[in-house]
Amino acid sequence: MLLNGVVNSYPHKMPPGKETIMYEIIANPEDYQIDDLINGTGNAPMEFSQDERQKWATEIDEFSKKLIDFSAKSKELSKVFSSASTISTTPASLKTLKIQLFNINGSLNSALEIAGKLESDIISK
Repeated sequence: MLLNGVVNSYPHKMPPGKETIMYEIIANPEDYQIDDLINGTGNAPMEFSQDERQKWATEIDEFSKKLIDFSAKSKELSKVFSSASTISTTPASLKTLKIQLFNINGSLNSALEIAGKLESDIISK
């Protein structure tokens, strides 16, 4: 689990120049309002296995790819609106689009805020 864990794959003795950076994850579930994690885990450190880390890396990579796809679609939409092409619509369609874009913007702002918190909660040790 990403929250309340310690990445602890640091060998005790490494040849000079081959040291591994160790990270500690200090995210507190209460800061993210994740009740199930608050109730289901303590704040005791745990080992974050390589298999579990790989699962998280895959999920984060998939999330990143979705954001890249969203970015590409947003750029296309922007090109359509900024072009000289005629756009035919109804006031209801424009209102729906505006509401959806407002919701997406709010979600992205929240996601960036959470990402900033997580970034500061994963520290090099």
